[in-house]
Amino acid sequence: MLSQFGNYFQGGFRKSAIQTLAFLSMVSSAFMSWKALAYVTNTESPAVVVLSGSMEPAFYRGDLLFLTLGSSPIEIGEVVVFKLPGRDIPIVHRVLKIHVKNETNEEFILTKGDNNNDNDRLLYDRKQLWLERHHIVGRVNGHLPYLGMITIILNDYPKLKAALLGIMALVALSSNEEQ
Repeated sequence: MLSQFGNYFQGGFRKSAIQTLAFLSMVSSAFMSWKALAYVTNTESPAVVVLSGSMEPAFYRGDLLFLTLGSSPIEIGEVVVFKLPGRDIPIVHRVLKIHVKNETNEEFILTKGDNNNDNDRLLYDRKQLWLERHHIVGRVNGHLPYLGMITIILNDYPKLKAALLGIMALVALSSNEEQ
């Protein structure tokens, strides 16, 4: 009787260990894929979701934007994503003006949302009149309409996100596949 329990415990433990390792492998593969994409696109965030209507009609809330960041000069009219110090959420707006310092060749950038009446100087830090190149996270190179709504819904309803993650964990751990 004791040997049957030992065999069951060992088989159950082995199955749980295999399922846990498979789950961890899936998570680490997703992370590595994201980091590889970030390396290829030369940006910390190769994709972002539009969270407001400030860029309508070019982009709508929920659009998924694909970013790259090259070393070529930023151009007026280009749509960029920038991140300000102390703020977690990046902003997607169009380049309105560019000022280049002749002696240092530094780019100073002024942005504006297509659907906004004024430029973004009120969004910038106090006494900041321009964005600097290091504020730019990426340049928009493509988009998929409304695909990011999934992210918005899950962030707006954290209980739904927790429930879905719980269900996915239960399904992954209760799988009856024999290895």
